[in-house]
Amino acid sequence: MNVRTTRVERIAAGWLALEAIGVLALAAWELFALVRGDSESVPSSLALLALTVIGAVAVAGFAVAVWRGGSWGRSGGIVVQLLVLSVALGTLTGEGADTRLAATIAVPAVVGLVLLIAAARAAGARSRSEADEV
Repeated sequence: MNVRTTRVERIAAGWLALEAIGVLALAAWELFALVRGDSESVPSSLALLALTVIGAVAVAGFAVAVWRGGSWGRSGGIVVQLLVLSVALGTLTGEGADTRLAATIAVPAVVGLVLLIAAARAAGARSRSEADEV
């Protein structure tokens, strides 16, 4: 099946790809910290590094799926944005609460969420118009 995605779907896919690159950059930073000896627990640091890389691969997979018009990519991307928003909310609580950090984390997630919801609406409209043509 050859699906022609809309512009907003491609933009949402690009946004997810940028987020995947950001998560890979985080993994590189974790690796650098591990090599530099900044970790108290090497096994825990390795596990965190592995999970971060897996997360980056998952977000990249969601980006590819959204680019190709797959609904599972949009769903997965929305879950990722909600998880990032929960991290942003967590930075607002506790002793080290930081409003600027929370905003820095939350704003890209909100943009991603809006793009993915718009992509889902566009995909629905595309699907309905394709059904009308048949």
